[in-house]
Amino acid sequence: MSTEKKEELAFEDKIVKAKELLEKLANPQITLSDSVDVYKNGIKELDEAQKLLDEAKLIFTTENKN
Repeated sequence: MSTEKKEELAFEDKIVKAKELLEKLANPQITLSDSVDVYKNGIKELDEAQKLLDEAKLIFTTENKN
């Protein structure tokens, strides 16, 4: 499997995970403590997804200059 495909899968996984966490936050039965943990995990997933996008953009820009 190529690096691009792995990164694409990792990005998709992070977005899916963030959506799952958002659904947990929408549950009215969630405790404040749990919601803080879910929120932190969601932010971490989105930050990692953003890093993957930034890396892909850098690679794309660099390759187009050559």
